[in-house]
Amino acid sequence: MIDFYYAPTPNGWKAAIMLEETGLDYRPILMRLSEGDQFAPGFLQISPNAKMPAIVDHAPDATWGDTPVPVFESGAILLYLADKTGQFAPPESDLRARKELMEWLFWQVGNQGPMGGQLSHFRNYAPEDERDYGFKRYLGEYDRNLGVLEARLETRDYILGDYSIADMLAFPWAFIAKPLGASLDDFPRVADWRARIKARPAVQRAIDLHKSEQNGGRHRVDNNSILFNQSAASFKSKPDDGTA
Repeated sequence: MIDFYYAPTPNGWKAAIMLEETGLDYRPILMRLSEGDQFAPGFLQISPNAKMPAIVDHAPDATWGDTPVPVFESGAILLYLADKTGQFAPPESDLRARKELMEWLFWQVGNQGPMGGQLSHFRNYAPEDERDYGFKRYLGEYDRNLGVLEARLETRDYILGDYSIADMLAFPWAFIAKPLGASLDDFPRVADWRARIKARPAVQRAIDLHKSEQNGGRHRVDNNSILFNQSAASFKSKPDDGTA
């Protein structure tokens, strides 16, 4: 059994997609981010960055011993699960394919994801009088990353050729292009890739997981100081309530 600490956001969807695609037995644990569940001491032992998704694998491979294995950060989770199941990633023995996998995983977690996250902030959650510069800045970066992905898909249906964890990582932030104020009109290959992935039953189940708990603009900078404007002091702001 895998405990899956989750909220219905693009980053949460990444791990949810992989768990659904692999068919692993998991228990979703809804994180109430607007209430500060991510700062509970028990959860910080699993995810010291105070972010979801995170997992605890209670049935790891024998090489890990008998102790449950916690994993935080979406890229690390997907790579761990790919190696655990032998699915959706090239084997370590295929050095060239593995190198390309790592390049595109790092591209997503270092570029496409953070730029999409900042764009979402200025589009949906920042004070209206502070949105313009941030929105334009990150819309440009988001668009640039769409261009990178469009070029990559010129000669292949998926990022590595075959559907893989690289696609699962990148899909959620392309999936919500319209709510971010962006468009895929100039990126037909990305639009087709997005449609292929969206049509997968496992992906549909993942993005529907706790769908009713999506933020939807309810919690913003001006009405939630727990979710936004965090600092190092945030780690001391919430006692352990047994969430984790």
